[in-house]
Amino acid sequence: MRRSKVLSGLDVLATGGAEALLESLRGASKVGVCCNPTAIDKSYRHILEILPQVGVKIARVFGPEHGVAATAQDMIGVQESAPSVVSLYGDDEASLHPDPSTLEDLDVLVFDIQDIGTRFYTYQATLGFMMEVAAAVGTKVVVLDRPNPINGISVEGNVVREGFESFVGAYPLAVRHGMTMGELGWYFKRELGIDVDYEVVKCQGWERYMWYDDTDLPWVLPSPNMPTIDTTIIYPGMCLIEGTNLSEGRGTTRPFHLIGAPWLDPAEFEAMCRAGATDNGLEGVAFRAASFLPQFQKHAGEICGAVEIHIIDRNAINAFLLGLVVIEAARRCNPKEFAWRTEIYEFVENPIAIDLLCGNSEARVGLESHISPRELLEGWESELEEWLEKREKYLLY
Repeated sequence: MRRSKVLSGLDVLATGGAEALLESLRGASKVGVCCNPTAIDKSYRHILEILPQVGVKIARVFGPEHGVAATAQDMIGVQESAPSVVSLYGDDEASLHPDPSTLEDLDVLVFDIQDIGTRFYTYQATLGFMMEVAAAVGTKVVVLDRPNPINGISVEGNVVREGFESFVGAYPLAVRHGMTMGELGWYFKRELGIDVDYEVVKCQGWERYMWYDDTDLPWVLPSPNMPTIDTTIIYPGMCLIEGTNLSEGRGTTRPFHLIGAPWLDPAEFEAMCRAGATDNGLEGVAFRAASFLPQFQKHAGEICGAVEIHIIDRNAINAFLLGLVVIEAARRCNPKEFAWRTEIYEFVENPIAIDLLCGNSEARVGLESHISPRELLEGWESELEEWLEKREKYLLY
């Protein structure tokens, strides 16, 4: 496959494609940077190396969930070791918003993190929270944009309802939103009224139809359980497994592809998933009966009966539908053992995790009432269409 030559926002800045901004950054007395390991250019140089080399003085660094080094597992509080590094994922909900004192002395905050195009993935919420605080203290925010790795056209799912907001659904977005981080910032600013001085350094050469591997940009896993492009493709649905007592494959080398529990029979689970796919018109994936032994998190040290999800045609997959189909199949296989996750999830006790992930209670109640996953999706079509009209105004590519 021939890959298109694409420059990230960082590449554009580093190669002189945003000269006026670079001059203003050089002239700033204090610059903050929010980043993780994905903030690299095409030569694999990190932003914290590049900016000082081009004359920008970095006063403070902010780390999102998983940390600046992206070593922490999900929902593990990060305590950054250096005094000039601020963690935006600590041990309580308040830690998700930067303390105003960490932004008010900065001239500008530069944000450079690879998103994966899914509402649950918390980096876009971190951007929004930082913009809110920056607006309050008068600090400018600059996003160095990066492609949406699962293309910028396809959208899926529903929109977060009032009362179901959380770190995995902080703003009214579709589950698979089809936007870049820079576009999301414009949406937050204009649609939600975050009155911040905001600028985006656009990618060059990226077009909305492109998947990440259609570009020549290097891939760096943005979190410990997002190792490949294939993982990002199914994540908009398979993250829903976090809202159940099924293992989503954390503690294996195939997170979100391996789904199971000790109380599931692999052959029966596979058959149920296949039948669910057929009944709900789910295309583009295949299921294989499997077993796995997670090394940590859910069912650690126990052999799980499972399915492994294989991508056949990524352009045909509705990943959110896939997640609902797999959950329905597990419920039908062993209704006595299947349960919704009720532990505190992303610092929220109520609503429960599945409702936070779905942004409403309709998915959970619907599946419990034997409403099919396809019917659930059809019931959300009007709100998705309304959201798409709003989204259109903020697309940059």
